[in-house]
Amino acid sequence: MQVEFQTHPSRYRHWALDVDGDVATLTMQVDEDGGLLDGYELKLNSYDLGVDIELHDAVQRLRFEHPEVRAVILTGGIDRVFCAGANIRMLASSPHPWKVNFCKFTNETRNGIEDATANSGQAWIAAINGTCAGGGYELALACDHLILVDDNSSTVALPEVPLLAVLPGTGGLTRLTDKRGVRRDLADVFSTLQEGVRGQRAVDWRLVDEVAPASQLLERARDVAEHRAAASDRPSDASGIELTPLARTIEADTITYPNLRIEIDRALGVANMTVMAPDADPPTDLDAIHAAGSAWWPLALCRELDDAILHLRTNELEVGTWVFRAEGDPARVLAADESVEAHGKDWFAREVGLFWQRTLKRLDVTSRSLFAFVEPGSCFVGTLAELLLAADRTYMLEGIFEDLEGDQDPATIQLTVRNDGAYRMPNGLTRLETRFLHDADALGAAREAIGRPLDAADALALGLVTFAFDDIDWEDETRLALEERAALSPDALVGMEANLRFPGPETLETKVFGRLTAWQNWIFQRPNAAGEEGALRRYGSGQRPDFDPRRV
Repeated sequence: MQVEFQTHPSRYRHWALDVDGDVATLTMQVDEDGGLLDGYELKLNSYDLGVDIELHDAVQRLRFEHPEVRAVILTGGIDRVFCAGANIRMLASSPHPWKVNFCKFTNETRNGIEDATANSGQAWIAAINGTCAGGGYELALACDHLILVDDNSSTVALPEVPLLAVLPGTGGLTRLTDKRGVRRDLADVFSTLQEGVRGQRAVDWRLVDEVAPASQLLERARDVAEHRAAASDRPSDASGIELTPLARTIEADTITYPNLRIEIDRALGVANMTVMAPDADPPTDLDAIHAAGSAWWPLALCRELDDAILHLRTNELEVGTWVFRAEGDPARVLAADESVEAHGKDWFAREVGLFWQRTLKRLDVTSRSLFAFVEPGSCFVGTLAELLLAADRTYMLEGIFEDLEGDQDPATIQLTVRNDGAYRMPNGLTRLETRFLHDADALGAAREAIGRPLDAADALALGLVTFAFDDIDWEDETRLALEERAALSPDALVGMEANLRFPGPETLETKVFGRLTAWQNWIFQRPNAAGEEGALRRYGSGQRPDFDPRRV
């Protein structure tokens, strides 16, 4: 089936959003019969990809459509149930790629919640009103302040190891130690307790921040939310920017958006992705930018690229290489970049920049080979140059295509200040800093080139592209590169790319995604978890799993 990542609050089946002044409440009340696929019921506020797609949409709309919201309370809408985590029947019956993509998207959505708290002045508070297990507790962990109901029965738990023979796949273990500061030995005990931990012990172990009686839980959450809201710089009187439906058409092997075109070569397993510069001079005045809203080119293209990444990642598993090109007037891209930079203190411009950072991170952790081709007519400047820096390889044409009719100017690329701090990778560094991690001279030279158009020779000398070929060799060299990629093992490429993309310091994000790629990717396929006698298959059957005791 084709998964659609676009939705709207009017179509939510699992979430209710209520905005009251500067505090919003997002309530999880999952429709048991609303699973994205057949064969399971979403009992006890358990979730599948469809539930998470709605959550992702709500997080985005809170940031863009509700600038007045400075704090968000996340709670459960079922009596004595916050969230029971990912639906086990769904996990047990899903093919392996589905499970991995589901976990990755779930991680990214949780990261978006944390990003809102850290960078948008929109703090998230979890009011844990009952059962909070597995992915449900991981959802709560994404919030900045956790309040657990104190009713002598409700617990927080990560029971994946003892019950399912897998791991808390949306960052649970990492957030325990790196975010919550839970001691390693206590985290070990907690992660092997099926029943979890409740009450004051949960506070003492730093699993939650406080407890409150059921009668006071939401009142206490509101108090915390209003306190956090008072420190926010989000405007109380601004008009939100409506996230209008994306205009996308899919015809055979072509996917078209207003600012992005994708042509799929199924024989090679390649998605040729062309991003397009604005077709007119973009507005630079702040009032005009706000008036443009979701049609403002930096936001419009970012939304389209984000949707395309999710669509291809989930629905086109055999398209293993993505080739980025860019077309249009570089001056218009620069003008848009300069507007985002100049109005960086405005809430809307800030949100657009942060959205680009999240979308580029989504690209970084995507298990696809990323190439970029720089040809005459390209506009890889500023923000779009981040696509070059994110690529596993970049090829640039020297000169022009001699056989093409019409005027051509040799391709150039150009860095701007947006490339030197605005867009951080999961490792906390810019893509320039990551590229030249142990070469301060090369990094300095690249920084000195900011603002200057660079031809192929300059870009190659500065280390900003991998190869530069003339017109005679271009077609053969790029074709051979794509054919070579298609001939290699996709499994080996996923591991190689994931290892090479994040040199330097390890962060919570790189740990979460690295462990998902390695541990969960492996453990989910082991017979102890996924075999006929494994824990996922026998969960809820009354039969104990039969484990192979050998450590591997």
